[in-house]
Amino acid sequence: SGHFSLPAVIAVISLPGRWIGIFVLYTVHKGQFNCPGGGLLHSYLLGLIILLASIICALSALVYISMQGTISNPGPRKSLPKILYTRLLLYFPEFIWAVVGAVWVSDNSVQCEKTVINGVIGTVIASWIIIVFTIIGVVIVFDPLGGKKTFYLPDGVSRNLESSQSGQLLYNVKSSATRVWEKRIRLLCCCIVQDDDHRVAFTSIAELFRNYFSDTDLVPSDIAAGLILLHQEQDKMENCPKEPEEVLCHSPSSLVTDDLDVELENAAHYMLFAAAAYGWPYYVYTNPYTALCKLNGDCCRNRPTDSDITGSDHHNFHFGSILKITGLQYRDFIHISFHNKIYEIPFFVALDHKKEAIVVAVRGTLSFEDILTDLSADCEDLTLEEVLENGFVHKGITQAANYIYRKLINDGILNQAFTIAPEYKLVIVGHSLGGGTASVLAIMLRNSFPTLRCYAFSPPGGLLSKSLADYTKHFIVSVIVGKDLVARLSMPNMEDLKRRIVRIVANCNRPKYQILLRGCWYEVFGGDPDDFPTELDGRNQDALTQPLLAEESLMVHRSPSYNALEEEPHLNSPPQYPHLYLPGKIIHVVEECSSRRLCSSDIKYTARWSNETVFSSILISPKMITDHMPDVVLKALNSLSQEHGSCLSC
Repeated sequence: SGHFSLPAVIAVISLPGRWIGIFVLYTVHKGQFNCPGGGLLHSYLLGLIILLASIICALSALVYISMQGTISNPGPRKSLPKILYTRLLLYFPEFIWAVVGAVWVSDNSVQCEKTVINGVIGTVIASWIIIVFTIIGVVIVFDPLGGKKTFYLPDGVSRNLESSQSGQLLYNVKSSATRVWEKRIRLLCCCIVQDDDHRVAFTSIAELFRNYFSDTDLVPSDIAAGLILLHQEQDKMENCPKEPEEVLCHSPSSLVTDDLDVELENAAHYMLFAAAAYGWPYYVYTNPYTALCKLNGDCCRNRPTDSDITGSDHHNFHFGSILKITGLQYRDFIHISFHNKIYEIPFFVALDHKKEAIVVAVRGTLSFEDILTDLSADCEDLTLEEVLENGFVHKGITQAANYIYRKLINDGILNQAFTIAPEYKLVIVGHSLGGGTASVLAIMLRNSFPTLRCYAFSPPGGLLSKSLADYTKHFIVSVIVGKDLVARLSMPNMEDLKRRIVRIVANCNRPKYQILLRGCWYEVFGGDPDDFPTELDGRNQDALTQPLLAEESLMVHRSPSYNALEEEPHLNSPPQYPHLYLPGKIIHVVEECSSRRLCSSDIKYTARWSNETVFSSILISPKMITDHMPDVVLKALNSLSQEHGSCLSC
């Protein structure tokens, strides 16, 4: 299908350098192999030169042929399998020759010059490193199901075949796919201790990946090409002048503006607490030259008693960083937890005398365990008396909120805080995963603390069902910066992105290597978006609603998560991945910038009240990741807060 070109290109670029190095070693020391055992080393180097030359020829042919045609037109690449099999066959002599080289070099009877032996040892080590990385790559990337994906059937058909042979085959293929993903996840998480919670999470996440990837025949380089094309298409649309109505619809009333200014000032203040929850990694990241010196100076000072701190904090680095970021005193902290497991994330409770608040700050994603919590994206019921219908919530984040709820209530942490400051209000804050967890935690605590407020910075998009999201508008404020990816992450949005990638990739008439090369140039150096010709050009509007043959060839079937979007849900059986939304009222902060790339260091921001429909599609941009970073969010909010302050003084 043409997706061999990228790894083959990398190999073709790296192998000639290795071949030249070995050839130079062979020619320079050609007359020095007359020593005892020198004949073996001479034979090894000569054989390796011939073997690498054969591999380079095979890879060059592989690259050339895989560059022919387009992603959805494999006809010009029909001879590719033969060359691929030739390259695979060359792995056997490459492996055998690496073993032979290792044996010969370690032979004590070889007594040649030290430089010759060291040079040969270097080539042997390089051969083994390449073989090991190749094996690891195959284990992680290789799909053992291969063509079995074509056996997948739509859910309506599979229900009628449960007792038949075809139904059993479908079940076996799905089970095999889940096991493949589970093994990959276990391999990637091999460095963390695994218990029952991890095993349940691995299975749940494997199901999610199986559901998402089972219906496409896309490979990583296809996805990269699709993202590049979507980004350029999106930039072309952004450069188009907006309709007058579209511009006017964001003109807020003065009352709404005043409310927004107050919330922005509060958000800028509480974002410090959310950022501080990350501890020393955030402090070192934002102060790379001075952080370690400052923290080393504070590591031996007094700290709260051990009963107030759970989890390990080596050398007091985490707590020292929290103090410096928030500007609070030791005595202002009621409880600090650095304990981190899957569904159990760090948080701290502190007294904020400036705003007269008891602040619960929840940390965002910073470990493998946190990533597993993020990816446990099944839905869970959350029933509340104030909400007429049951609400659905993100399972992993809800379990994390349950953990903190039990600590705050059952361990008496909030009681202790309100005993010290009974007139203070409760404020819950967090960034990213912490923002999502803070939102669900606020919902759980609202009955007991009716005046509580929650500030969720860059929370994940797929968090609450519509009824719960509407309910939280009274006490939660979400802050989203720019094109933040995480705020737009939900299974429906990911399905939409997949369909867009398939459509634009399948219908582009350019070879993949041209898309990737031009796309890299565009991302790095800018310029005008490419106007790639597609099969969509010249089609009438009615025809555009029908999938093309190329699209259908890349889509095996509709995944369960996609079916859930269009089919009527069964009674008492909600879809596995229904529409979930951002919590509370949403403040959208965007840059005022004429260029889409890096502007001057003095970036200006604007903010406005927004709604969840603005975040119903994933935007492709270099800033989709950077706009999520806590330092960028804090910088944007501080800029807006200072601008508002200067306006008031004027």
